[in-house]
Amino acid sequence: MADGAGSRQVVLIGGGHAHVEALDAFRRGGAPGLAVTLVSREPATPYSGLLPAYVAGLDTRASMEIDLATLAPVCGARFVVGDVVAVDRAARLVRLSDGRALPYDIASLDIGIAPDLSRLPGAAEHGVPVKPIARFADRWEAYRSALERERTQPRVAIVGGGVAGVELAMAIRAALSERHPRVTLVCEGEPAASLNPGARALLRRALAERGIAVEPSGAVRLDAGAVILDDGRTMGCDVAFVTTGAAAPPLAAASGLPVDADGFLSVGETLQVQGEPDLFGAGDCATMAAHPRPKAGVFAVRQGAPLARNILLRAAGRPCRPFVPQRAHLVLVGTGDGRAVAARGGWLSASGRLPWWLKRWLDRRWMARFRP
Repeated sequence: MADGAGSRQVVLIGGGHAHVEALDAFRRGGAPGLAVTLVSREPATPYSGLLPAYVAGLDTRASMEIDLATLAPVCGARFVVGDVVAVDRAARLVRLSDGRALPYDIASLDIGIAPDLSRLPGAAEHGVPVKPIARFADRWEAYRSALERERTQPRVAIVGGGVAGVELAMAIRAALSERHPRVTLVCEGEPAASLNPGARALLRRALAERGIAVEPSGAVRLDAGAVILDDGRTMGCDVAFVTTGAAAPPLAAASGLPVDADGFLSVGETLQVQGEPDLFGAGDCATMAAHPRPKAGVFAVRQGAPLARNILLRAAGRPCRPFVPQRAHLVLVGTGDGRAVAARGGWLSASGRLPWWLKRWLDRRWMARFRP
């Protein structure tokens, strides 16, 4: 990549999956005339696909993380540790909390999501949100350490019955199996309701086989050591992990950028911010107005190459190309016993060791690309 007064300054804000993919695209294809800077609050970023394996004790925390400080220079980019607080479009500066400012000609946001705890009173004080992953990992390790000093049976609640909550419940059950934990999935409605009926049936069976209770009542409040259910009952627990809801990070709205009804950065088919041709957005922090998709890592990963291509086109003064994300994608849910449930669209469902092998192979292959 170029460096100097004549180069176009590209600032990638956040170390999310799409930006990691974009860096790799620049490394493989080159980025003539660009001086790229990656700025991230942390020097490493976790890969969400490996979180359940980490919780289950199959992977270490280090093996779940991508070292951005090492990766960026390998891809020809400068790496800056910093907390971005504003994108100043008038001055064309990315402003950091410590007063520094990074000039940009083109900038892109891929800063993930924040946990939405506003709808569950007490969650901020007494719950452990799964996002951001780095903070969750700290709390999980602290809980495991506390268990080592106690002889009581662990009582774990997972609030939220989406795919992430179901997989986390089975990973926790596997991690604590020697202590015979009481793991309860607090799930108003059917677990993993976004999947097709066959996959849901397989996951219900897997939960039952592992002794994971499914509490069909919704949670209305978290207290210290308890989940208060919507029928008035109190369910005691040592820890309550919260997997419900995702909130938009405040950066886009605070910078006066266009956002959707939920506060997520609004981008078009080219991943350019609506009305801002020199700003791009990708990953969970952004919503494609014409093609909204679930906040899932698979969509962020697949935005990376189109994002890199369109940054190059914009820098060259050429029209950016539209990108339409796929509608259906393969979902692989580990069940904590060397097996997984596979689901795609409205019909495909399977379970067994082959889906688990495929999941591990895909996750490890993806991570290997970013380990210089």
